Amino acid sequence: CFIYYNSNKMENAISLHNQHWQNRPFDVPIQRELLSKLLKFSSTKEIQIISGIRRSGKSSLLKLYINELIKTENPLSILFINFDDPNFFEVYQQPQKIHTIIETAERLTKTKIKYLFFDEIQVVEGWEKYIKSIYDAEVYKKICITGSNTKLLNGNYSSLLSGRYITNQIYPLSISEILNHFNFNTGLTILDNKSTILNLLDTILKYGSFPEIIKKTDPQIMHEITTNYFDSILIKDCIVNKKIRDSKSFKELSFYLLNNISSLYSYNSISKAVGFNDNTVKEYINTMSESFLVYEIAQFSYKIKHQIKSKRKIYCIDNGLISAVSLNFSENKGQLFENLVFSELIKFGCKEIYFYTENKECDFIIRVKNRLIAIQVCYEINNRNQEREIAGIEEVMKKLT
Repeated sequence: CFIYYNSNKMENAISLHNQHWQNRPFDVPIQRELLSKLLKFSSTKEIQIISGIRRSGKSSLLKLYINELIKTENPLSILFINFDDPNFFEVYQQPQKIHTIIETAERLTKTKIKYLFFDEIQVVEGWEKYIKSIYDAEVYKKICITGSNTKLLNGNYSSLLSGRYITNQIYPLSISEILNHFNFNTGLTILDNKSTILNLLDTILKYGSFPEIIKKTDPQIMHEITTNYFDSILIKDCIVNKKIRDSKSFKELSFYLLNNISSLYSYNSISKAVGFNDNTVKEYINTMSESFLVYEIAQFSYKIKHQIKSKRKIYCIDNGLISAVSLNFSENKGQLFENLVFSELIKFGCKEIYFYTENKECDFIIRVKNRLIAIQVCYEINNRNQEREIAGIEEVMKKLT
């Protein structure tokens, strides 16, 4: 353990970010399933890149990673920096100054840094060029970075890192992770606590599964947190990142989309509803997709051209974000449940998800390796919808076989 004092803001920020230097593991109450995968590659040379929506737990995942490393490595040789901290604003336009942060850490610890953990690195313009230079120099045992945008590696220098990294994506908590957190991790514990788990699922249905939400019980607090998350994602990861001038129109479209989750649309139909042109609608939706806020899916067809020209549906990565901007006074649990199932499919690793609508409708068709699987989602089966729901999945099963 070492103790130091310095009035310099950057030094103080570095110190606060690295409590493990004092042999104190980070307090991260919720474990993540992705951690085991990251640890398997901890001894490899490749840069580890973790992307995901803001507040999904990227920082916590890095801290869990560090907690494991300090069991065998010198804690002083591990540097963690969250670039969202405004104390590092000098670096945003000058990525080479990242080296100044590392040198400062080494001066403070009197130890050579061997492991670099850089959180929210996308705020540093041209970061790829600097990361490539230190990777090629083979000075560090491991470099691990996170970002809140799918275009993390689509900048001017992205090709420089080709073949040098392994990517992973993190999402808000899956139902499996939540059940494990509350020790409902076996069939018997689930059966013995059925009512508790159903109440928990109702909470997830409405307020989502961001890690901070799962730790709360007050509905008003949960709603305020998700509302703040939504605003932060829109402003930082969409409007500022993409330099969108008409922020009012962008926000209006985001509200419209999240209030029409799972509904069929074309860019033309949305443009008529919100009052601006098709290209702007498409551009704005792409921006939201790049920030991991929404996902577009196409109608299933064996013909690629038909998929491209078909109408679309949109889903949100977390139900809490839908509820945060919902204009519906009465909850549409069917819509929320469908979105929840979609988000679980994404978290499970499904890359190809479609919907089916011809004579009948089926909510999802997913491709798993060489198999197509049809999924019909219904919050409640009753006399009014039973025939329709069954007919939809029967029709699509005949088409796929």
